[in-house]
Amino acid sequence: MLAASEKAKLPLFLGSYPITPASDILHELSKYKANGVLTFQAEDEIAGICSAIGASYAGNLAVTTTSGPGLSLKTESLGLAVMLEIPLVVINVQRGGPSTGLPTKTEQSDLLMAMYGRHGEAPLPVLAAASPSDCFDTTYEACRIAIEHMTPVIILSDGYIANGSEPWRFPTEDQLRKIDVDFLTSLNSEADDLLPYKRNEKLARPWIKPGTKGLEHRIGGLEKQNETGNVSHDPQNHELMTHLRAEKIQKIADYIPLAKVESGSGDAGLVVLGWGSTYGSIKTAVLELAEEGYNVANIHLRYINPFPKNLGDLLRRFKKVLIPEMNSGQLIQLIRSKYLIPAIGFSKIQGLPFTTRELKDRIITALNEK
Repeated sequence: MLAASEKAKLPLFLGSYPITPASDILHELSKYKANGVLTFQAEDEIAGICSAIGASYAGNLAVTTTSGPGLSLKTESLGLAVMLEIPLVVINVQRGGPSTGLPTKTEQSDLLMAMYGRHGEAPLPVLAAASPSDCFDTTYEACRIAIEHMTPVIILSDGYIANGSEPWRFPTEDQLRKIDVDFLTSLNSEADDLLPYKRNEKLARPWIKPGTKGLEHRIGGLEKQNETGNVSHDPQNHELMTHLRAEKIQKIADYIPLAKVESGSGDAGLVVLGWGSTYGSIKTAVLELAEEGYNVANIHLRYINPFPKNLGDLLRRFKKVLIPEMNSGQLIQLIRSKYLIPAIGFSKIQGLPFTTRELKDRIITALNEK
């Protein structure tokens, strides 16, 4: 977050409520007051995200952090951020649920909530970190997407990653991808009017700092008229804006990397598709099985909404697709419905990560199944 803030030349604001296992993010960032970082420990989850929405509207890189029950409380405000089309990064460090569940144990059970857990049609990007060190790259990328595409973004981590560690070399400034920030400072129509919802090639609307002379405009949760941003209850306009907001999120696929085979060959008999903290155990299992003569490969997803543009074609190269998840089967629902691929699920819901042995046994079983 600090790196993205510096690269984008934006002040960093974190508005959050302490919740296991996400509290350490608030603890850590509170140490950087001397660097201009503002951290706000809110009275509840709703106040945390609403303060971040206000900070974003004011021109900050705004972040809020939480875990499962907190994401539930933030959902109405997430809908507001979708309607306003402003940058916001929401970090969800998943734990076992439902309700208080298993606060200190890991799980991947918030994926469908991140995808769909809002009232109305409110799509937004979803990214997932693969490891402790990958949290840096994933968070930096989420900040870039939020700013350049004017949208809230959800990052999914989990308790296994949050409580893990690994050696990691901090990147130098020149290794970080550029983050383009473009505040609107003048009227943007041929008629010398302000069109706060006029879109660029990414379908992103302009970012306008409050107090910019002549660029006063309406905000709020009511449906916006296309381009003008005026309150609109017109049926055709509502359908148009719903499609535009969805198309904007899908268009992000033009600006993210393609999916790739992490290990194994592209013509293997079986590919293991994973996301989040299953990365290490899946890759280890596939590499060990390859050494033992099994024809397997693995693909790992960091971008879940939208999926990489080539994911469907890549998966269809393989005879079988196995999807291990620390839930009852959530990514598999997305893959089956989007690509109509008869993927095989492998669930573990014990508050514990997959072991390499478990995965190797299941992969061998799947290979032997007809």
